[in-house]
Amino acid sequence: MTSTSGLYNFQDVCGWDKGMKQMRGYLASLSDPKLAKTAVRVSLVIGSLLFTINHGMALVKGKMTKERWISACLTYLVPYAVSIHGQFTARSQQ
Repeated sequence: MTSTSGLYNFQDVCGWDKGMKQMRGYLASLSDPKLAKTAVRVSLVIGSLLFTINHGMALVKGKMTKERWISACLTYLVPYAVSIHGQFTARSQQ
């Protein structure tokens, strides 16, 4: 754990290497077909519910702006990413 100068290796002490390995694993799992099937379902259900709550009236009234459409896309992406994270974490702890 010490370097040649006798100082602690910052990456080892802070768990940097482990954290980066986990991050790479999570990012790779975003496109894992085994995890995506469930994540897409979660995204469609939760995303649609959140879309209706946050943008429903604007859509009905024809007041969807470019910014609202970007926000609407994120409304579906966030539940997808959270679902993948939960599945990835559960699989990693087995």
